[in-house]
This record gives sequence, structure tokens and C-alpha cells, in this order.
Amino acid sequence: RWIKFEEKVEDGGERWSAPHVPALPLHSLFQLRTCLQKGTVLLDVDAASFKEIIDKVLSGHPEEAELQPGLRERLAALLLLQPRHQPTKSLLQLLTELTLSPCRGIPSGILPKAKGRSEPGAQLSKTPLREQLRNRFRKKVPPGAEAAHVAVGEVEFLEKPFTAFIRLRHGVSLGSLAEVALPSRFLFILLGPRKVKAYQEVGRAMATLLMDELFQRAARQAEHREDLITGMETFLDELIVLPPGKWDPSTRIPPPSSLPSPCRRTAADPPEQQPHGNGDMAAAGDRASPGHPRSGQELERTGRLFGGLLRDIRRKAPWYGSDFSDALHPQCLSAVLYIYLATVTNAITFGGMLGDATANMQGVLESFLGTAFAGFIFCLFSGQPLTILSSTGPVLVFERLLFSFSQDHSLDYLEFRLWIGLWVAFFGVVLVATEASHLVRHFTRFTEEGFCALISLIFIYDSLKKMLSLADAFPINWQYRLDNVTSYSCTCNLWWRRLFNPILPCPTSSHLPPLPSIQSPPTTSEGLSRTQCLERGGHLLGTSCQYVPDVTLISFLLFGGTFLSCAALKRFRSSRYFPAGVRKLVSDFAIILAILTSCAVDASLGLETPKLLVPSELKPTNPERGWIIVPFGANPWWVCLVSAVPAVLVTILIFMDQQITAVILNRREYKLQKGAGFHLDLLCVSLLMVVTSVTGLPWYVSATVISLAHMESLRKESETSAPGEHPEFLGIREQRLTGLAVFVLMGVSVFMAPVLKHIPMPVLYGVFLHMGVAALNSIQLLDRVRLLLIPAKHQPDLPYLRHVPLRRVHLFTVIQLLCLALLWVLKSTTAAIIFPVMV
Repeated sequence: RWIKFEEKVEDGGERWSAPHVPALPLHSLFQLRTCLQKGTVLLDVDAASFKEIIDKVLSGHPEEAELQPGLRERLAALLLLQPRHQPTKSLLQLLTELTLSPCRGIPSGILPKAKGRSEPGAQLSKTPLREQLRNRFRKKVPPGAEAAHVAVGEVEFLEKPFTAFIRLRHGVSLGSLAEVALPSRFLFILLGPRKVKAYQEVGRAMATLLMDELFQRAARQAEHREDLITGMETFLDELIVLPPGKWDPSTRIPPPSSLPSPCRRTAADPPEQQPHGNGDMAAAGDRASPGHPRSGQELERTGRLFGGLLRDIRRKAPWYGSDFSDALHPQCLSAVLYIYLATVTNAITFGGMLGDATANMQGVLESFLGTAFAGFIFCLFSGQPLTILSSTGPVLVFERLLFSFSQDHSLDYLEFRLWIGLWVAFFGVVLVATEASHLVRHFTRFTEEGFCALISLIFIYDSLKKMLSLADAFPINWQYRLDNVTSYSCTCNLWWRRLFNPILPCPTSSHLPPLPSIQSPPTTSEGLSRTQCLERGGHLLGTSCQYVPDVTLISFLLFGGTFLSCAALKRFRSSRYFPAGVRKLVSDFAIILAILTSCAVDASLGLETPKLLVPSELKPTNPERGWIIVPFGANPWWVCLVSAVPAVLVTILIFMDQQITAVILNRREYKLQKGAGFHLDLLCVSLLMVVTSVTGLPWYVSATVISLAHMESLRKESETSAPGEHPEFLGIREQRLTGLAVFVLMGVSVFMAPVLKHIPMPVLYGVFLHMGVAALNSIQLLDRVRLLLIPAKHQPDLPYLRHVPLRRVHLFTVIQLLCLALLWVLKSTTAAIIFPVMV
């Protein structure tokens, strides 16, 4: 059988082989061409049953090879016999059969190679059999598929080969002829006298031709025999011959990971459409390619005030209803839980750093409330609701500098910050009105990859830094020696002293709480080591006698275990274990399963690992501030005007941060169908600046890594794939509900503190590491860095290596790495405020 690739029944006759690329003898193709030239060819046949088709084929045979009536009857009787199919059985069915009949042999009359043979005396059924309707193989057949039948065989009563190619006008169900109940369109029959393996190879050649998209198109559109021959000649023009002495014909060639499209086979790609992997092609150019006509409109200038914004609204309005209905899928539940935990961890991390930088004028609670409010509003009204808002590193640096400046010049920090936020919102609206977002056309792959790599490395670095800081909270005692446990709040109880001096209080020492250093009673047991105590017949008392400094160790094990589990379970979709539905379910819920497993391990051990702590009261972190910031009174009047100067810098920061992330999320490879909204997104971020500034909450902008993780958790793939074919990536599940649910959960996290406190922080840091690594793997830069370490003869066959000299690829990569290093150094200093300008 063939669906994309060939499968054979193994010699045991019990199972199908692995799918493989068919390898055909060259002479079988030439014989097939001869059959099509000299045999019967019937096109657009009107028939309702297989018997009617056979009657028309036998009556339409060429005169020079006209069959005798007796031969016609014998051929008709032979072709109308019921074929014997190899059923596709589940593992449970095979185990049941093995249990019920472990010694069952092969029934008489059935040979091991019984595929395609006919049941003795059984006639073809006009209606599908129960086995056809219940065949599990039906799930592998794509929707709308039709069947083609190839019948070849050797018969003793024919002196010359009998060949027929039939195309039905409409797909017709031919009863029990097919393995599964499908409408049939093509039939090929080849019967003749005995000739070793010749007919079987010609039949394989015909089936392979019918699986070829170009020949299939020619066969569907053919009006004469010559059109079929022309289609076959086209197939032969692309044929590649393998020399017989350089490979083993019995070797089955595995299916490739990707196949060329029929369009690329029919015509060479124009120069401007050929893939470039060296970074010369801008990402905006990718989006404006013919494959995505809408993308060009998103970044075109209209020449009118707010023209781009109005176009974004008109583009997104028809999809608004589907943005909620498309979220009704179990995959979205997994995405909500995954992104929620990532956002909670991020809010706690940035909230704590903001508290340290601003004397708790903004803290963890403000970070939670601001993230919940800003994220909810953005997901409800933005142009790209898959974007996740968060505080970012450059914003944190600006907050620290602004607070220090305010302290040095006796200014009220929150009031000064309020005016800066209002100016930033005003400048943002001006940028939207003047359609400044069209500048993202000039963001090249070079810029995108540099920015994405930097943010990914920050995630990786911060997660490792947080884990290493656990050594300060839970120090490892490198001088710990098991033989010196008596100095670690542990006492030695000597039984003979207990007998001759019973007033000693040693037995009660085990009831004392563990102390840094518990002094032994003034007896000769003081100073004895563990070995000496046991040698004298004593035993150890005290809770620290069995103490091992293992909190840091188990934290690192949870951290690494969570990261490896996330990566392994995410790749489980492409593994060979379990049915496809189970693999897909495990892959969709990979992050949640990894977190639950790590939490269960932590709970079973009972160690006091650092846990996730969220605020439990709705009051400002700093009691000296309120929830509404008054714009006048604390600072001189001229501050509201001077605030425009730092606001320009923040505007550049917000614009670059927001739009680069938007460009990355709207790449062509994600196959987004509902379009982007660059102007609308920038307007939402600008208006949110007003609310967060008035309430003293942190400022928010698109978070690159978390947004990419959100996109990856909503990947759609084809549910039916032919044997050997990889599931096709269909795009992203574009909707608003997952983001809304994430930020609603953020808002109620204050009331979920009793549940969240059981989640270890090392587990969440492991998720952070996975997000950073996954985002880093999604860019081409990492592939080109690997090329620097791989000898030329072992390098993978990447498309850009075929068109660009290797030295230029390396030069491009080195320049990109130097720029990335410069950005990293810049962001690590107080000059990080000019980070967007450097980008």
C-alpha cells in the first residue's frame, strides 16, 4: 500500500513494514510505459460498481488482442474475487490473539506472502465490510482522499499480457475492494503469463506514479492516452538513478523530514524568492513576500493621521469573535497554566528587584497587580493578543536611575515618574498618529536575532544566577566530615556512664531543639568523635547527628530535572512510543507535567526548599504611598516640563522593545492567518502607560521570551499524517482567551497563596531556563555558531551554505557575536538606559 510512501507486508505476514521511499528498477518504468502505450486506456468511465467497470474494460479491449469469450469470463471471475487484506491491529488485539492461541499455525491455503491474494471462492462485496469500516488505518488517511487500485498477477490461461488503465469520472465506492472504505478514482490491471517478478515491479511502478503529485495531476486532466505518456515522461525527466554497485537494493530508504512542493518541481524559483539564510534578507521583506499578501499592507503608510491604526482595527475586527471560539481546545488549557507560572515567576523576580531599586515604592504586589491589569487590557484590545506584557531589564535600569536622581535632588520619585509616563504616552500616541511603526520594515534578521539572543541569554543567566544564590541562603558546609558529627549539635551517650552516674541528663538531649552548638555535659564523653563514641559502646543523641547539607543539592536537582523533563516531554511528540494521540497530549502538557512531577518529588522528600511566596494582602508595599499618585504638590511646577527630556529616552526604549518583539512574533514561518497590528499594539502600550503611572504600578512592554513560549505552546499540527510523513505545521492557535485567562489568574493569585506556596522556586527557575534555551534554539544564529566548531566535511546541508561562501557566513556570525557581546556589556552597566539606541 502507498500513502506518500510504500509499505510492504513482512515475510511473516503479520505486520506492515516501516514506510520507506520506493526504489524501482528502471526497466519496470519502461515496461509500464509500454503498457500504457499498447494496453487499454479508459478515461472518464461512468460506472457504479466494480463489476460494471470490469465489463467495460473487457469489452473495450483492442481488436488486435481481442479476448475469446471464455477468457473474458475467466478474467472477470478472477478479478471479482474478494482480495485478502492485511489488517492493521492494535497492540491490545495482538496481545489478545497471542494469549488465546499461542500455538496457532498458518491456516491451510494462506501463504505468508498473502497480500493481494484472493479468498478462494469468495466474491467481492458490493458494500464495505465491517473490517473496512473499523480499520484503524483509516485515521492515517487524509480527509478527502481517494483510492487507486493496482491489480497485478500471473495466470496460466493467458498467452499475452492483459493491461488496462481506467479513470472514473467520479469517485465511486467499490465495495470491499479497498483496505478501507474510500471512493475510488483510478484502476490499473496487469495480468499475463508467468514471468518472474516482472508484473509485481510494474505494479509498484504504477502505484509510485499515482502517488506523485505531478503525474496525478496529469492523470486527472488527461484527455487522451498521449497525455498520460507525457505525464510519465515528465516523471522520467526528474528520475535519479542510483548506481547498482554503490548501494544495497534491499536497504529501505527512510522518508525524509521534508519534501519539495510540486510548485518548486515545476519551475525554478525566481532569484528574489530563493531562501537566504545569511541575514541579508530582512524579516520585513519575508513578511511582504507573495506568500503573505496581508503582511505588506500592515506596514504600508497611508499618508493620513491614524491611517495605520484604522487599518489595523478594520483588519482585526472580523476576527474578534473567532479569537474566543478558537480557544476552545485542550491545548489552550496547557498554555494557560504554563504561561501563568512563567508570568508569576517573572513578576516576583522583577517585583523584588524593583523593590530593592526604589525603596519598595514599587514591589512584588505592585508587580502582580500591574501585570494582571495591563496584560488583561492588552489581550482584550491589542492587535496581536498572543503577546505577553512584562517588565523588562532596560525599564528596571531606568527606574533605578530615576529613583537615585530623585533622591539626590530631593524630588518626589512617584510624582516625577508620573509626568514622565504621561509624556511617554503622549509621544507614543504621536508615533501611532504618524505611522512610525512602518520603520520596522528596516528591522533585518541581524537585528531580530541579536535582540532575541540577548533576551534569551538574560533568561538563561538569571535562572542560573538565582540558583547559585541559593548557596548563600542554604550554605554548603564544605568542611563537613561524618567523623566529626559530635561538633554539629550532637551528643554522645555512654551506656556505662548512664549505669554508674544516672544523674547525667544525656538521655534528655534528644528532646532539645537543634542548636548551632550544643555543649555536652561535663563528662568524659565531651570531645569524643563518632568513631570513638561507638567504640566505647555509646550511641549518638540529637537531631543533627544525621544532618546532611542537602537543600542546595536537591534544589539543583529539581532545577535540572525540571529543565530536562520539559525538553524531553516537548520532544515526545516526535518519538516512536505510544499512539500519536498520547504523544500529542503529553507534548501539549509537557511543562505542566514536568512541574507537577518535580513538585511531587519535592513534597515526598519533605525538605525545606525555597517556595513560591506571593503577597497575601492588598496594600502598597511601602506604607508611605497610596494607590493614586497626585500630579502636583510634592515637586516644583517646572518638573512636569523637564520630564519630557527623559520621556524621549523611555519612548525610544518602549518603541524598540515593543516593535522588535512584534516583528519576531509575526514572522512568516509562524503562518499567522489573522494578521498583525503594529500600530494598535503601540497605542495600547502607550495608553496603559497613563494608568500605570497614575497608580504607581510598573511600566510594561512586550516580553520576547515569554511571548515566544506562548506561541510555541499553541502550535497546530495536522492530526492525520500518512505513514512515514511528519505532521505538518499548520500555524498557531490565534486567540485571546489564553492571555486573558493568564492575567485573570495573576489577579487572583493573592487569594491562591496557600496553594502556590507548595511550588518550589528551583522548579520555576528550571522552566525559565527551558524558555530561554527554547527561544535561543528558534533563531538561526545558534546554527551558525555551531558551524564555527564543525569541520567543513561534517557540516549539515543547510540552504544558505549552498549559496554563500563559508567564510562570509563565518564573518557575518562573528560580527553578530561581537555586537551581541557589546549589548551584553552595555546592559550590565549604568549605561543600559541607551540600550534601545544601540539596538
